[in-house]
Amino acid sequence: MEIDFEHRQAAHCESGVTTNLLWNASGGKITEPLAFGIGAGLFFAYIPFIKVNNGPAIAFRTMPGHIFSRTCKSLNIPVVRQKFSSKEKAQLFLDECLDKRKPVGCQVGVYYLPYFPKEYRFHFNAHNLVVYGKEGDNYLVSDPIMEGTNVLSSYELERVRFAKGALSPKGHIYYPGQVSAISDEQIKQAIKSGIKKNVFNMLHIPGSFAGVSGIKNTGNKIKKWRDKLGLEKSGLYLAQMVRMQEEIGTGGGGFRYIYGAFLQESDIYLPGNQLGEISGIFTKAGDMWRTAAVHAAGIYKGRLGSQNDFNIMGDYLLEIAAVEKAAFETLKKIKWQ
Repeated sequence: MEIDFEHRQAAHCESGVTTNLLWNASGGKITEPLAFGIGAGLFFAYIPFIKVNNGPAIAFRTMPGHIFSRTCKSLNIPVVRQKFSSKEKAQLFLDECLDKRKPVGCQVGVYYLPYFPKEYRFHFNAHNLVVYGKEGDNYLVSDPIMEGTNVLSSYELERVRFAKGALSPKGHIYYPGQVSAISDEQIKQAIKSGIKKNVFNMLHIPGSFAGVSGIKNTGNKIKKWRDKLGLEKSGLYLAQMVRMQEEIGTGGGGFRYIYGAFLQESDIYLPGNQLGEISGIFTKAGDMWRTAAVHAAGIYKGRLGSQNDFNIMGDYLLEIAAVEKAAFETLKKIKWQ
């Protein structure tokens, strides 16, 4: 049984899933950049007490599930979401959804996804894909970061839906509830809401672990890593940062590029607010993250390693923090026309 569903490739998994699940209701208006921006997807967090692959948890986008939930909420679309303690109940619920011809989003671990290249497989449990059909014991899967669709056996799908470790998905399944046509006015208001939420997340979360304060704090910490952690461990920490940026992100600070594209598309709905001009600042930030990643790679691969190299790496993040702070402060000052 296959649902009428069209696979569309995307740069990022959750914004891609959100776009694909809302495509028909929006008449194709909810693009990936709009989903990412309305869902306030841009973020940064450095959480050293949570370990992922023996390194600190570092995030370049908001927590898993938030993009989909926020986008639907801003568009007045109810969300159906469920996790399971039982693998049997999880499969039964999925099959019931497919029997009702509902494509669904699933949070999964990437390590055991058989269609992932081996070099991209590691224990990361916040990947998202769409299951849109079943043929015998096989499930039809639309993974938005892949060029085409794939097939997983019931065992393979169960294995990734119940992957162990940090952010264990526990069979997490979600989809939009009753969806009516999405109007341009709804999209306009959702854009404003998404920008305001992202401004808060990047500028006003208390402490120094998240947002632009988190970027600045991480930059200062990097300068101390060589002496505090030793060259080998500090190199592994930088490798973790690049992995979370490049492999689990979208490559080269790609979330910043997506956000820039969001502001460009938003300028069409809300002209006269300089959103097109501000988008260029996020493109610049994306370029800076790319440069920082190249420098970090030089350290963890052993081509660089002096204290000055760590100072340069830390300074990259301090410069990025300043650029992103200026961009979000400009967005905060907008008096919407």
